[in-house]
Amino acid sequence: MKKFQALNTAVVGCSADPVQAQAKFKEKHALNFPLLADTEFRVIEAYGARRMKTFLGKSFLGIMRTTFWIGPDGKIRKIWEKAPSKGHAEDVLHSVEDASRGAGAK
Repeated sequence: MKKFQALNTAVVGCSADPVQAQAKFKEKHALNFPLLADTEFRVIEAYGARRMKTFLGKSFLGIMRTTFWIGPDGKIRKIWEKAPSKGHAEDVLHSVEDASRGAGAK
């Protein structure tokens, strides 16, 4: 998190779980960033993260774990369609670092 902060980059999670469930999840996994409760799927659907999924041959509407890098101008800079819990933060950090080096002193 300190590396993201040094790059002036905020990290925020969003799920359809209610605030109470998110608090338990955040504590259990020692998360150091805020989680937003989108129980009405407004943000999740606006970003296209709620889609048809298949599991054991059955289709259902579910939430895809997706990462969006949103620039300071509010525009999406990159989308990771799959965001595995292990190693993904490093991948995102490298993209932000690479962009920061390319931007110079902007």
